[in-house]
Amino acid sequence: MPQKAIAPLPSGHYWATPYAPFPLDGPNGYDEVFPGAHCVSDGKWVTFYKNGEEVWACNALYAAAHFDFAAVSSGCASIAD
Repeated sequence: MPQKAIAPLPSGHYWATPYAPFPLDGPNGYDEVFPGAHCVSDGKWVTFYKNGEEVWACNALYAAAHFDFAAVSSGCASIAD
């Protein structure tokens, strides 16, 4: 069965929710992002923020494969933190 192709997260502001946590995922940034965080993607790199502070970053392809995203306007980004 062919695998589903994953595209990198496009540029924009998002609310990110990691997929269900897995005990070994802590070192991969999930602890910092769980249960959700504001993030900004430039299409290549995604930076996650909580309370206005950067908590984690990863490439846009990894983010697309491991998190759910809801688009938010850049004006609402500080509220979502």
